[in-house]
Amino acid sequence: MKIYIDADGCAVKEETYRVAERYQIHVVVVANKWMNIPASPLFEMKVVSSGFDAADDWIVETTQADDIVITSDILLADRCVKKSVRALGPKGDEFTEDNIGDAVASRELMQNLRHMGEMRGGPAPMDKKDRSRFLGKLDQIIQSIRRKK
Repeated sequence: MKIYIDADGCAVKEETYRVAERYQIHVVVVANKWMNIPASPLFEMKVVSSGFDAADDWIVETTQADDIVITSDILLADRCVKKSVRALGPKGDEFTEDNIGDAVASRELMQNLRHMGEMRGGPAPMDKKDRSRFLGKLDQIIQSIRRKK
């Protein structure tokens, strides 16, 4: 099991590092530019090309069933779920076969509303409850994968 972080704009990298250290899980931070990551043999920085969806494509090609992907990108989460990779949003929402279709449809609706000028802005900023929910769900996913093996 590995954890992959879709790093551009990810607000829970530090939380993920702490959990990974506790469980001794390898983390791959994926972005199209170099970022500082903690110095640890558990953590790896993967810089991909700056092409459109290059990080997403690399993550989908590299991950295997029961890996975990941390992302706020619903389309990436959809691709991961179809591959039996666990996908977790930064606010602690896991994307599953049961809910990914609704998430993709909601994303499309919101994108259309913003395009028509009916809606402005993005999601609410992260707060302590979101971070706590994320940590709890990440722990739950790791335990679930470990029990399965």
